[in-house]
Amino acid sequence: MKKIPCTLMRGGTSRGAFLLAEHLPEERQRRDAILMAIMGSGNELEIDGIGGGNPLTSKVAIIRRSDDSKADIDYLFAQVLVHEHRVDTTPNCGNMLSAVGAFAIEHGLIETTPPVTRVRIRNVNTNTYIEADVQTPDGAVEYEGQAKIDGVPGTAAPVALTFLNAAGAKTGQIFPTGHRVDHFNSVAVTCIDMAMPVVIIAAEDVGKTGYESPAELDADTELLRRIESIRLQAGKAMGLGDVSNMVIPKPMLISPARRGGTINVRYFMPHSCHKALAITGAIALASSCATEGTVAHRMTQLTDYGDINIEHPGGCLDIHLTNEGNEPSSIRASVIRTARKIFAGEVYIPE
Repeated sequence: MKKIPCTLMRGGTSRGAFLLAEHLPEERQRRDAILMAIMGSGNELEIDGIGGGNPLTSKVAIIRRSDDSKADIDYLFAQVLVHEHRVDTTPNCGNMLSAVGAFAIEHGLIETTPPVTRVRIRNVNTNTYIEADVQTPDGAVEYEGQAKIDGVPGTAAPVALTFLNAAGAKTGQIFPTGHRVDHFNSVAVTCIDMAMPVVIIAAEDVGKTGYESPAELDADTELLRRIESIRLQAGKAMGLGDVSNMVIPKPMLISPARRGGTINVRYFMPHSCHKALAITGAIALASSCATEGTVAHRMTQLTDYGDINIEHPGGCLDIHLTNEGNEPSSIRASVIRTARKIFAGEVYIPE
């Protein structure tokens, strides 16, 4: 058996393995084979690995010191598919990002500056830059604190994330189809690439209220078929090509907020409904809410940036938007998350 140093961490509402790039092969096929062996990919329980049998817990963060002058750390995210023997590195993951700074500090990749250490992170998947403010009151990472996020029990130290150039993260354009509304299968959608390429659909346009539980939506095979048909067409229109073997763009169903927030969402990953909400997806939705002419703006009628409260199955998530320019492409998004180190040691895989 081969062993690799590994830290299991919760980042936001996701959980996954954190690895140093130096412990993995550079060649992608060999690297991905190791990641699948670590997580137990290809089995619904991921029984032969440390994955949890769910897309939210079958994730890997690969970290190295950056040679980019604008970043301290390079972060490559890998979504290890549960039911298929496959790894997808096309998207970013904002929740896992919450733990990247702490991992980098504890592995000596960046020096601390008490009481808060700012870690400049380059997401390799999308070539976007994020600043993570990590609590380091005594020169060491502090995981315990009073910040609470919906979808995670208890409290922990806050991690402030600011996405600096999220617009066009994957396609190079915030509205890669050239329109703020497109129609696929006679359904109006907004295709927006802001931190994550997503397809925003009004729930009522596909026969749903938008308040169904993730389990109810996952059981509706006809709905999933309709959403996938729209997603495949949107992927081509966004310049992503054939996305049948990619997890982007992510579809989401939106409906009016009913708990005092700005908007309500059900977010798909892309073939099952998230039990809470991805950070990158939340940034895309919040930006759409604040941009005239989109499906989300038609629903919210927002007139300014600021705090946008998004209701989801696990509670709600706040995104703070600022814009020093006149175009949607200059939007900046900030969010508070938490992270926790669960174990550090060695993970064993077959030779």
